[in-house]
Amino acid sequence: MADQRDAEFEQWYRREHPGLVTTLAVVVGNADLAAESVDEALARAYERWAGLRTPTAWTYRVALNVARRKQRRRSVEGRLLRRELPAAAVPGPAGELWLLVADLPPRQREAVALRHVGHLSESEVAEAMGVARGTVSATLRAAHQALRAALEAADDEEDEEVARG
Repeated sequence: MADQRDAEFEQWYRREHPGLVTTLAVVVGNADLAAESVDEALARAYERWAGLRTPTAWTYRVALNVARRKQRRRSVEGRLLRRELPAAAVPGPAGELWLLVADLPPRQREAVALRHVGHLSESEVAEAMGVARGTVSATLRAAHQALRAALEAADDEEDEEVARG
């Protein structure tokens, strides 16, 4: 029985680990913090494997909570040491779009990362974020509108440069 559980967990781990790390890195803006947090969450998932209904969403939520706790602790440590921690560049998928995603409000950035980087369904995103599915839909809609507007503005700037140039 334990061997079967271990095999199921290992198969799931190998499939989900890269996406969990990438998704969390986009949300928190720090690849190292994301990797540490996901690893801790995966250890907890292994302990509770038999009882997890939606392991990917559950693990993401735990990893995000771990990352937030670590960020708070680092912030307090920084204030105590009277120095600021350097801001990390947003890791993960390259390109202009992901730079625009990094500029979204945290809740929108989280929803976009879970849905489009983590490939979670809207229901799974809702569970991972601890909100209703309708909230996820509205948040994604707002994020998509903001991204569309930012892309259009960037295109307009590029067109103006070409016309001047």
